[in-house]
Amino acid sequence: MATIPITTRGAQLLKEELHRLKTVERHAVVQAIAEARAQGDLSENAEYEAAKDKQGFIEGRIQEIEGKLAAAQIIDPSSLNAGGKVVFGATVDLEEESTGTAVTYQIVGDDEADLKQGRISISSPIARALIGKDVGAVADVQAPGGVKSYEIVDVRYI
Repeated sequence: MATIPITTRGAQLLKEELHRLKTVERHAVVQAIAEARAQGDLSENAEYEAAKDKQGFIEGRIQEIEGKLAAAQIIDPSSLNAGGKVVFGATVDLEEESTGTAVTYQIVGDDEADLKQGRISISSPIARALIGKDVGAVADVQAPGGVKSYEIVDVRYI
């Protein structure tokens, strides 16, 4: 099984979600199923069907998270010493060459990506273009609107 890179923050969020699903959500859906069963005829009981569907989703998500955590390669960005190179977990300050717009991204695992929070997936086009480059280098990214060039202004491991 291939390892999946994830930051310590991302692993902690998955562990918290798993704990919530197992201790809160799972018990709530079992209670909802019991209440729906008490109403009688299950063949036309929408609450029962909805609760069973939710139970299936919860159990599937639990298995998915457990699989991801089992295959996770947890990387602590603050312990990296990549000498200014862009690597997984790095926070990168960029400047778009055509507009001069400054942006900051942290390169994270697929499950923890959130563009609004400045976290981009390791599998995104911009992250793939940045990986392995040093401060001062220019990365060309194929975007829907055409190729965009970004200069790497700074790389931090926080």
